[in-house]
Amino acid sequence: MRWHRSLALSAILLGLGVSAATAEPACALRSDVVRELANRYKEIPVAVAVANNGKLLEVLTSGTGGTWTIILTAPNGVSCMVAAGKDWQESLPLAQAGQAL
Repeated sequence: MRWHRSLALSAILLGLGVSAATAEPACALRSDVVRELANRYKEIPVAVAVANNGKLLEVLTSGTGGTWTIILTAPNGVSCMVAAGKDWQESLPLAQAGQAL
């Protein structure tokens, strides 16, 4: 079932006029990627960080138990989807959950 979502995400990008090779991540303008993920999967950004390579890493999800996607965005505004799945689960940081770090 997981490959169906990857295939669907590739189809989204193909619909945006982006060609995607199977060995490379699917990429398009961030605004187009975020809009399509919101329209098709009801996903919104829930976490953001700057990666060591200077790219913006974002996690988008449709909510607990729903779908999720991780994208990396370059300074030129091009985002690449690097992972996607289902069954997203929220969790507390270990320190807040009373666990030792």
